Amino acid sequence: MSKIPLTLRGAELLREELAQLKTEARPKVIAAIAEARAHGDLKENAEYHAAREQQGFIEGRIKEIEGKLSHAQIIDVTKLNAAGRVVFGATIDVYEEESDEEHSFQIVGEDEADIKSGRISVSSPIARALIGKSVGDEAVVETPAGGRHLEILDIRYV
Repeated sequence: MSKIPLTLRGAELLREELAQLKTEARPKVIAAIAEARAHGDLKENAEYHAAREQQGFIEGRIKEIEGKLSHAQIIDVTKLNAAGRVVFGATIDVYEEESDEEHSFQIVGEDEADIKSGRISVSSPIARALIGKSVGDEAVVETPAGGRHLEILDIRYV
């Protein structure tokens, strides 16, 4: 499995979720299973089956997070020598010509992406178009509706 890029913040969020799943969610579902077992016949016990299904989701998510963290390449953008170029973890202010609007994006790992918060996945078309560019450069992002022209106004490494 190849390395999964994560920002420091993204890795910390995954660690927090993992701790919550192991210390809170897992014990709750185990208690729910025990309580449902006490009700008798397991074949017709909907509570038992629901709790077992929930346990499967929790255990699957724990394994997924542990796998991602074990293969993570945690990148501290503040310590990168990016030479004024757009790199993973950078926050970029752009001007979009078509809409006459300014946008701000941070390029993050796939698990951290949240477009409403301005965090876009490193594998997204916008991020791929911006990576390697400098302030003043223009990137063209191809979309089904046509090309979007983005001019890079500022790059921050925070």
